[in-house]
Amino acid sequence: MGRVTFLGRVFDGTRTEAFTIGGGLRGAGLVGIAVFFACLFGIYTRPVDFLATVWPANAVMLGLLLRMPRPVSPWVWVAGTAGFLAADFLTGSTVFKALLLSGANLAGIAGAYFVLHRVPIRAIQLRTPDSTLVLVLAIAAGSFLAGLVGAVANPLLFGGSAMGGWTFWFVTEFANYVAILPVVLTASLPLSRFRHWPARPVRYAAPAVALALSCLAAVTIGGPGAVAFPVPALLWGALIYPRFVTALLTLIFSFWTLLALSAGYLPDTIDLANERDLISIRLGMSLIALAPIMLASVMTRQAELLYRLRHLAAHDQLSGLFNRMAFRDAAEIRLKDVRDQGAPVALLMIDIDHFKAINDGYGHAAGDAVIAAVAGRAAACLRPLDVIGRIGGEEFAILLPDCTRSQALAIAERIRQVVAEAPVTTRRGKPLDITISVGLACSGDGLIDLDALLHEADGALYSAKTLGRNRAETSKEADKRRGGQE
Repeated sequence: MGRVTFLGRVFDGTRTEAFTIGGGLRGAGLVGIAVFFACLFGIYTRPVDFLATVWPANAVMLGLLLRMPRPVSPWVWVAGTAGFLAADFLTGSTVFKALLLSGANLAGIAGAYFVLHRVPIRAIQLRTPDSTLVLVLAIAAGSFLAGLVGAVANPLLFGGSAMGGWTFWFVTEFANYVAILPVVLTASLPLSRFRHWPARPVRYAAPAVALALSCLAAVTIGGPGAVAFPVPALLWGALIYPRFVTALLTLIFSFWTLLALSAGYLPDTIDLANERDLISIRLGMSLIALAPIMLASVMTRQAELLYRLRHLAAHDQLSGLFNRMAFRDAAEIRLKDVRDQGAPVALLMIDIDHFKAINDGYGHAAGDAVIAAVAGRAAACLRPLDVIGRIGGEEFAILLPDCTRSQALAIAERIRQVVAEAPVTTRRGKPLDITISVGLACSGDGLIDLDALLHEADGALYSAKTLGRNRAETSKEADKRRGGQE
């Protein structure tokens, strides 16, 4: 009942993503190392004497900063700066060039971080419909500041104009952030959620295969429209895959397009010698990449809303347990497994003793507190495979698969003791001593049907009430069938 499949996407509202990474010196060291190697990648893949075609370092550092506890330690910024400078010095840059380029990188990161660190974590995780807008505004702010430094660096380092430097720097930074930052923000290590993907791999591999085929078609056909061929496959993937996989496919598309253009694999697409064409294609690619990211964010939000609706429909709001209908559905699923395996099964019926007196004497708020306390204490005594639900006002049912009569009695006794050993404190601070009565039925008595188990357990519960309450009993009918034998 806890998992929802929505347009092929599996969402489990009971799991939360591990979003932060450690801060302090350890976190600073991680940032410095990541920035250093990301810089080397960008440097060794860039054209001679010009900016990198792909520059992941800025997006990597910004993403790691956003995944750290706030506020970020100054040592993290120091380590990031050291990573930039170390990579430049290692690859032969002069001190002036290294300082100027690193200044541009850090200015862009600081500008984007200034915007993003003020927004809720859910927006940074791209889990809300407006996440993409917030991300674009932050990226634009960072790219603008980096472009200002580029306006100074371009005439000094490359002999170009200040305006040309700002434009090219802005677009390049924007394109790299859009492609890389969503991957860093949505990555989850370990990626445990993929263990729960539906068992239809062909269907879930189809969008990725379609993306590969569309890229092949773009190379084969060429022309100005070739870069748009993969768009339907990317949107298809956003409907099927979680945010991280969608962001990863978008990153692959962006990198493939840039590298394919640089290597001439997309014939008759643009004139690489024309700076205006190059700026246009990079900006256009960035806007294309935003579409699947935005769609994935919307789909995540819809999946969460659907999960909440399903959860509200299946759970009792006061106790947090399955309601009567959901309990029956879950119990029937467990019983089917029991029948297939030939395993024993038991069912407990629990009733809170003198509950009407609690409501009459202390008010319904006190009664609500008692119900919530009993539900929590009973659930804490169970195994993951057991099914518990609130099936009436003060009545609970528990299905115990793969459980013998003696084991079920031990569980019932444990629940009874846990409930009785500590009073429940009401909102007025009044402690209430509460007890429960428990009735037991099990498949060893010849019962395997849910309704039969419920009926038998209800009879046993009546016996427990009749014999003085605060006890666990089996019914007289079950004892007769066993002939007094265990």
